[in-house]
Amino acid sequence: MLRKLIFTVSVTSPLLLWSQDKPLDMKMDFEEYDPPSSLVVDEHHLTKSKFPFIDIHNHQGNMNSGDLSGLIAEMDKLNMTVMVNLSGRGFGGSGDHLQKSLENINKNFPKRFVLFTNISFADIDNPQWTINTVRQLEEDVKLGAKGLKIYKTLGMFAKDKSGKRVHIDDPRIDAVWDKCGELGIPVLIHAADPRQFWQPIDKNNERWLELKLHPGRRHDADTVKWETIIAEQHKMFRKHPKTKFIDAHLGWYGSDLKKLGQLLDQMPNVYTEIGAVIAELGRQPRAAKAFLTKYQDRVLFGKDSWVPEEYETYFRVLETEDEYFPYHKRYHAFWRMYGIGLSDDILKKIYYKNALALLPGMDRSLFPK
Repeated sequence: MLRKLIFTVSVTSPLLLWSQDKPLDMKMDFEEYDPPSSLVVDEHHLTKSKFPFIDIHNHQGNMNSGDLSGLIAEMDKLNMTVMVNLSGRGFGGSGDHLQKSLENINKNFPKRFVLFTNISFADIDNPQWTINTVRQLEEDVKLGAKGLKIYKTLGMFAKDKSGKRVHIDDPRIDAVWDKCGELGIPVLIHAADPRQFWQPIDKNNERWLELKLHPGRRHDADTVKWETIIAEQHKMFRKHPKTKFIDAHLGWYGSDLKKLGQLLDQMPNVYTEIGAVIAELGRQPRAAKAFLTKYQDRVLFGKDSWVPEEYETYFRVLETEDEYFPYHKRYHAFWRMYGIGLSDDILKKIYYKNALALLPGMDRSLFPK
């Protein structure tokens, strides 16, 4: 027995000593681990789209006075024929900004830019707010605005004088939605943020890295829940069937396309766009292709942030059948992407035909039939 014990110790002790005295330091932060793929597969780096396109979701703050020629040059490189600037009143909500932006556009590039107007909810307690806002909307459309953009402020941050949150389906706003339907202009609305921003910030949260790098995006301690905001939005959509709504960012249902399809079936006046959520489509190419095929008349091209080099990811996901390529922002998507390989007919609808059907007074001669 003693001999057996001595033998065991003599065999195992060097290993024990080695593992204890000289540990292998194999730990690495998640942020640092991002190895390049060793796969040898076809790659198509598309710097411009196959067909001219309308970017339905963009933001520019200096169209009132800036030189637009540089912006046009960047758009031409991408094959972007029309940019929709959703921030028509600038980032301060000024009517003067809208008017001067339209003057600048009409003088220099009248066919290349579309402006949406914006409204403020700061004075919603005023008994005249509804009348004044509807009047402003009518005047802005007369000036040349082709749509209304609603920021996520509504439903999340906008409050009345008593400090209560202004709900998306607040009846005081009903006349505004109805007026948009009467004027024939679409409403592009961003409600809430990704659902993960409300979830615990732990190992189970897909947006953990983004929330670590941008803690201001956290809503896990908010009193209003994601489900509440989204439910208000859907109630509003159903309440105004004669108004066309564009639910921004796939309505935050890019990771549940079956649910998104059900919502589109229930609300025929609602469209959606792919701004800032192409990563959701790129990780489920077969499901995404089936969805975009079925709802090819209801989805528009959008990008959101103006970073020209990032458009390649969108083109590559929509047009190619490339495999396992990275997204351009790892904190948005740590997974790899796959091309969907849409047909030309569907690409044309997403790139420009669906937008042409929604935006009034567009020059269709700028696009293929």
